Amino acid sequence: MRAIAVSEYGATPALTRVPRPEPGPGEILVKLVAAGLNPLDWKVADGALKDDVDATFPLVLGLDGAGVVDEAGEGVTRLRHGEQVYGSFFGVTRGLGTYAEYTLAAEDGPVARMPEGMIYTQAAAVPTACMSALELVEAAHVDTGQTVLVVGATGGVGQAVVQLAAATGAKVIATARADMTETMRRLGASETVDHSAGDLNEQVLAAHSDGVDVVLDMVSDTARIETLARLLRPGGTYLSTTWSVNPDSMAAQEIRGINFQGKPTAALLERVSDLIDAGTLRVMIEREVPLERAPEALADNRVGGARGKTVIRI
Repeated sequence: MRAIAVSEYGATPALTRVPRPEPGPGEILVKLVAAGLNPLDWKVADGALKDDVDATFPLVLGLDGAGVVDEAGEGVTRLRHGEQVYGSFFGVTRGLGTYAEYTLAAEDGPVARMPEGMIYTQAAAVPTACMSALELVEAAHVDTGQTVLVVGATGGVGQAVVQLAAATGAKVIATARADMTETMRRLGASETVDHSAGDLNEQVLAAHSDGVDVVLDMVSDTARIETLARLLRPGGTYLSTTWSVNPDSMAAQEIRGINFQGKPTAALLERVSDLIDAGTLRVMIEREVPLERAPEALADNRVGGARGKTVIRI
């Protein structure tokens, strides 16, 4: 089957052919129609997990995908042949990913039936971004009346965070360039601040002199986080998806600092499906590319500045 893979950590992702996997007991074989691109995909290719996971090479890239159950292994009962499914398929140890024509999933893994009326390219953009966003908002205990700053608001996780935080009744401040202001407001942001137009702290404090309650940060390094943390009121919370928070430093400032680690599950993904069905959550697709252009899309994603999700058509 065709796939985008790396031959070793640090190698350039390339279109290649690898054997089609076969489902074992408790597994489903999914014929993929689309894959969602996440920054973790190129980080895995670089070796971000090499100290934690024994990978198999060639390593097919990609975590998120959507497709059709092509075959079910022994004992599978939750998902059936022919059903439309989407989810997060973590197969690094077996060299499997979603930038391919087929992949495997454990029946009890973070895979679910696609939301009603959703097309494959939309569904493939959902799993990691939206599950992470839901966990982030809940881990920060975002609630009505709070003021929440979302840093990296225009990316896939950020856009979902804006919507879910706003749905709690919180006032959301989203970081975004001027041409994304209206998009952020449509997603639920009460205000935007342009990180390219001057000091972010000054812009926020100009409108909120007493600071904010929560910062949810998808992009900043440790130095930047130490600066932005000054915006938090005592007792506030700072969550980072880049694992750049120093919890001890935060504690010294009487604020809670958390390096976020997502725990995707089928139940969590089904909750996301319910939010999509209810109209509470939607995903913005910035770009769609065919499988052979996935390496180019990964290179572009490294640069940053995403304004939605990139989807790969298989």
